[in-house]
Amino acid sequence: MSEQTTVPVKLGDRSYDILIGAGLIERAGQEIAGRTGAGRVAIVTDENVAALHLQRLADSLKAGGIESTPVLVAPGEKSKGFATLETVTNAILAARLERGDIVIAFGGGVIGDLAGFAASIARRGMGFVQIPTSLLAQVDSSVGGKTGINTAHGKNLVGAFYQPQLVLADTDVLDTLSPREFRAGYAEVAKYGLIDRPDFFAWLETNWQGIFTGGPERTRAIAVSCQSKADVVARDERETGDRALLNLGHTFGHALETATHYDSARLVHGEGVAIGMVLAHQFSVRMNLASADDAARVEAHLRQVGLPVSIGDIPGALPPAEALMEYIAQDKKVTRGALTFILTRGIGRSFIARDVPPSAVLSFLQEKHPK
Repeated sequence: MSEQTTVPVKLGDRSYDILIGAGLIERAGQEIAGRTGAGRVAIVTDENVAALHLQRLADSLKAGGIESTPVLVAPGEKSKGFATLETVTNAILAARLERGDIVIAFGGGVIGDLAGFAASIARRGMGFVQIPTSLLAQVDSSVGGKTGINTAHGKNLVGAFYQPQLVLADTDVLDTLSPREFRAGYAEVAKYGLIDRPDFFAWLETNWQGIFTGGPERTRAIAVSCQSKADVVARDERETGDRALLNLGHTFGHALETATHYDSARLVHGEGVAIGMVLAHQFSVRMNLASADDAARVEAHLRQVGLPVSIGDIPGALPPAEALMEYIAQDKKVTRGALTFILTRGIGRSFIARDVPPSAVLSFLQEKHPK
C-alpha cells in the first residue's frame, strides 16, 4: 500500500475522491484549492478537535490561498440537533460565505452529519468537503453523502443526501483518538466484512492489532472499507435498494442509542453498532437463517477487540423491550405490519429482510434484555 491511497466515488457529475494517508491535513489547502477553486471556507469542528488540530488546518488552508472561518460546537451526539444546526448555519451566513464557497466538516461523524446538512441548506446548497478525524467517520459517515440530525423521535430522521466534493482521511490524526473511540470506529470496519466480504473479516480477525497500532494494516483497512462503501453508494446513492445493507447492526444499535438518550458516557454509535451486529446475527440464527457458529464468531471477534457485544454490556438501566420496539419501528418504519432488517445467512452473506414479524423481534429482545 502506497503512502497515499485514492478511492473514487463514482456518481457521474457528482463524483469525488477519497484521499487516504498520512499528512493530509498539511496538504489540505493545496488539495482543496486545486480541486474546488474556493477562496473562502467555514471550518465546522468541535472543541476537542479544534484544540488538537485546527491551527494546522487553518495554516494549511492559508498556504493554499484560502481564507477560513472556524465554527466551533460542543463535542458529542447532543450537538446533532436543531439548535446546533441553527447556530452553525447562522455562523456560515454571518461570515458572508457565498454559494461557491466551502463548508469543511472537520471532526467525527457528528460533525460530518451536522456540517454536511448545514452545507446542504445554507444558501440552498454550498460546497462541502469532509476531513474526518475519527476512524468511524473515515470509513463510514464521511463517505456517501448522508447528512442529518437527530430528533426526539430517533437518530438521523431529518437530513438530506448531499455529496461532498472531496474527502481527506488523514491517518495520522487517528493517533489522538482515545482507545474507546478507535474501537467504536473499528465496529464499522468489521461491518464491511460481515456484509459481503468474508475474506476481509477473516483478515481482520488475524490483523486487527496492526490496525490498532497504526501499521500499514490501518491504511489497508480504511481503504478497503471506503471502497466497499463507495461501491454500494455508486449502485444505490439514495438507499432505495441494496445501500440499506450498510445498516447492518444499525436498526438495533440506533434503538439502543435512543434508549440511552445519546449519552456518550454510556454508549457511542460504534458500540451500538457492535451490539447491533451481534444481535442481528443472533436473531438470524433464531430465524433459522444462519449458523450459531457464525454468530459466535462475530461475537468473539468484537469482544476480543474490546467492544460491547450485548445489551447487558450497556451501563445503567434501559427501558423495557417494548420501548426498544417502539424505537425500532420509528427507525425503519413498519410496512404492512412487518419490519425491515438487515439479516444474514452467515459471515459476509447479509441481505435485506423486508418481512420480519414484530412479534419475533419483540420476543427476541425480551430474551436478550437484562432483567
